[in-house]
Amino acid sequence: MSATVPGPSPAAETSELLADPYGTYARLREAGPVHRIAGTDGLPAWVVTRYDDVRQALADPRLSLDKRNARPGNYVGLALPPALDANLLNMDPPDHTRIRRLVSREFTPRRVEQLREPVRRTAEGLLAGIAPRGRADLIASYAAPLPIAVICDLLGVPPGHRHDFRAWTDALIAPDPARPERAREAIGSLLGFFGRLLADKRAEPADDLLSALVTASEEDDRLSEDELTSLAFAILFGGYENTVHLIGNAVLALLREPGQMDALRADPGLLPGAVEEFARYDGPGPLAIRRFPLEDVTIGGVTVPAGETVLLSVAAANRDPHRFPDPDRLDVTRDASGHLTLGHGIHYCLGAPLARLETEVALRVLLDAFPRLALDVPPGELRWRPSLRTRGLLGLPVRW
Repeated sequence: MSATVPGPSPAAETSELLADPYGTYARLREAGPVHRIAGTDGLPAWVVTRYDDVRQALADPRLSLDKRNARPGNYVGLALPPALDANLLNMDPPDHTRIRRLVSREFTPRRVEQLREPVRRTAEGLLAGIAPRGRADLIASYAAPLPIAVICDLLGVPPGHRHDFRAWTDALIAPDPARPERAREAIGSLLGFFGRLLADKRAEPADDLLSALVTASEEDDRLSEDELTSLAFAILFGGYENTVHLIGNAVLALLREPGQMDALRADPGLLPGAVEEFARYDGPGPLAIRRFPLEDVTIGGVTVPAGETVLLSVAAANRDPHRFPDPDRLDVTRDASGHLTLGHGIHYCLGAPLARLETEVALRVLLDAFPRLALDVPPGELRWRPSLRTRGLLGLPVRW
């Protein structure tokens, strides 16, 4: 027997989710598996909160990522031109299958592992540059510049052409209602940048991912210009922004739990597993990419009509006590495998190995370099990005 939840849940007001996401999601999870809330675009959406339901829905082919399957008037997403919109985050099979197969052939574990030493050298260089100061904003000085350097190395962006990606991505992730032109300007800048970069790779291919994608083909299949541009955009956007927040949130978690930091310093071999725990405990994406049912679907006993917006709360699922005992406690020795921060099913994060590698190396280098690392402001003064889509600090003042 199924039921339809009639209206928005008062417990799920946007302000509460921003101020106390884990507490609010916990109340929702305990109250029921599916709720009607104000979504990321302000329109009504269905949020799924329990681990088993979220995991199953992530792999459910009836839940489409293609915005064309949204009911008219039900969803207002980020308005991107086709050259940025034709990416894996907006696709279903067979288009998704085709493009992912082509990309996976080039975005290999070997290519990612080759970045380990460059990541370490970049991390050490960044920390050496700020060490004499004794204090810094670790987001601006470390957690942000490290992933952008890595993504640029991966894509093959020459050092002299590494523009202010953070300003561009900020304008798209958290648009300023008073300055809507900033988002349009950022889109134009990104389009122009990737257009020039792709032309350079065609003229002079190099040993980088973007050059490989330009020439990638399978059975005479080849990525179109829009698909290439969208892929480069998605790799930059996802691989940069999410890793910034994964590193920043992990460092904050350790600063709040010095015993856990001591455990990692005593046994660096715990770091790979600890990265999984950081992703579970306070990951960068509280919600998976929105989905639209192709037909009426029942989730957790609740019927969700075709075409309406479904939000899968990874943050709530990762702290479901039925899956992870004592879920609100950080434990770097925990077996956090099975967390859903990186997705599940055919849309599992293509860049997961790179995100893991970057976070592991970033934390290892940081803990080695600054044995007396401490928070430089009261925790209550820390400011978070005001977004339901992203869980990340605007700054992380530390001293050593």
